[in-house]
Amino acid sequence: MLTLYGMSSSGNCYKPRLLLAKLGRPFRHVEVNAMDGSTHSPEFLALNPNGKVPLLQLEDGRILAESNAMLLYLAEGTSYLPDAGFERALVYQWMFFEQYSHEPYIAVLRALKKYPERAHQATPERVAQLLEGGHKALAVMETRLEKTRFMAGDDYTVADIALYAYTQDAAFAGYEMTRFPHITAWLERVATHEGHVPMEWLP
Repeated sequence: MLTLYGMSSSGNCYKPRLLLAKLGRPFRHVEVNAMDGSTHSPEFLALNPNGKVPLLQLEDGRILAESNAMLLYLAEGTSYLPDAGFERALVYQWMFFEQYSHEPYIAVLRALKKYPERAHQATPERVAQLLEGGHKALAVMETRLEKTRFMAGDDYTVADIALYAYTQDAAFAGYEMTRFPHITAWLERVATHEGHVPMEWLP
């Protein structure tokens, strides 16, 4: 059976859980997180020297880190990852956008709001910088979703899972989601797509 090491409240850890649920693939969840130091235990570092979650252990013992790499691996041969070259490249494009232009702002500000032990890092200057960067990323998504039902086109793909994980909490983090009606409609489409499970779901 697959084993997924992760922090249940993390958006990055939610991504592979959501895809596995939609695929109907059984897996074992092992709670590991940075808050209690367990990601830096000798046992975990032996699996992932980077000391981060999520971490996926395959049935044969091989290890795969990085949430978007897991999405691409697990989606291979399914409807969640196109076969055609250009359509597949669009999925990659939005997944790279998520990691470079979206997650560093929206996920970080969410963490500052969600975890009390990080509240002291939420200086006015840093919050303003995170809001600016996050609103810029959301504006890019809004422009895209004016034209397509999902991020890579008309079909739901792992690009939607990658961007949904933290966008669903953008309002909680302090972003003005009333500015982005097409994102709001997309969030609803993702949340009502067949096989969807909320972040709180665990196997």
